[in-house]
This record gives sequence, structure tokens and C-alpha cells, in this order.
Amino acid sequence: MNLPRISLMAPARALALACGLLLPATAALADEYAEVQRLQRSGQTTEALARADKYIAANPRDPQMRFVKAGVLSAASKTAEAEELLVQLTRDYPELPEPWNNLAVLHASRGQLDKAQEALQAALRINPAYATALENLGDVRLRQANEAYQRARQIDPGNTRLAPKIEALRGALGTPAKPGG
Repeated sequence: MNLPRISLMAPARALALACGLLLPATAALADEYAEVQRLQRSGQTTEALARADKYIAANPRDPQMRFVKAGVLSAASKTAEAEELLVQLTRDYPELPEPWNNLAVLHASRGQLDKAQEALQAALRINPAYATALENLGDVRLRQANEAYQRARQIDPGNTRLAPKIEALRGALGTPAKPGG
């Protein structure tokens, strides 16, 4: 099954412009974001979070590092903390769609597909051309359709129309066929 894609880091320049940061500082900021992500990828989660926290303390109005930190928390399976940080970003920066997309990813990973759909729709209200959110919305809707067909098959096992639909969704979602199903 294709899981929704998480935007670990939106382009630093775009976020810097959206938040009114000065362009000459963008390269230095991008280096900090990249370093936190590098530390996380190399398994140094504690160090990555400490560096992100230090940066955030010095730059509390920079949404990008908070966004990066949410990605580190999510990758470290600290989803409650990541969700809290992303929700706060949606409040502080309602013009940014990326936190909504990443909230949707967290919801979908817990099987909360309706909440994921709502978050993706919020992202798309902000930016209707946000391709990642559109793709994720498609994935969520495919998973919702699969769940509906599976429930229908449990209720009406003799319904021959369901098997080809379920099989088509298996292919779209990249899930293997279940034995006997």
C-alpha cells in the first residue's frame, strides 16, 4: 500500500519568502535545516532535536525549523509530539499547506483516514496546486474505498461485483493478495 508522502522540508526559499525572511540569510538557514536532517538520517536523533531546539530558541518565528523538527519527531516515532508541533504551525502560519499535509500523513499512518482527508483538504484550500497533497488525497481515498469494499464483502460475501474492485485496488495500493481473499 502506498502511504502518503511526508514533505520533510518544503523549499527553504519559498518558506523564507512567505514568512518575510531576508533572502541573503536563506542559504545559511537552509544549511541549518539540512544539518538537522542529516543528523536525523544518520541516527543521531537526540542531537538533531537538540540542534533544532537551539535554533528555534534563537529564531522562534521561523516556521521552517519547527517543520523540520516535526519531521524528525515523526521519523523517531514521536508522533504525538510531531502532531502537536504541526497543529501549532497550522495556527501560527495558516498560509502554509505543508503542516496540513504532514498532519494528514500522521493521521493516515494511524488509520484515521477521515481526519487525513480533512487535513489534506485544508492543505488544498490553501494551495490547490499542491501536487503532494493531491497525490496523498488520492491515496487516502483509495484506502477508504478499499475499506468500504472490504466491509461490504464481510456483510455480503456472495457479492461477485466486489472481488474485481478489491483486486483492482490491491494493485493500485501495492498490497499483496491475502490467502483465500
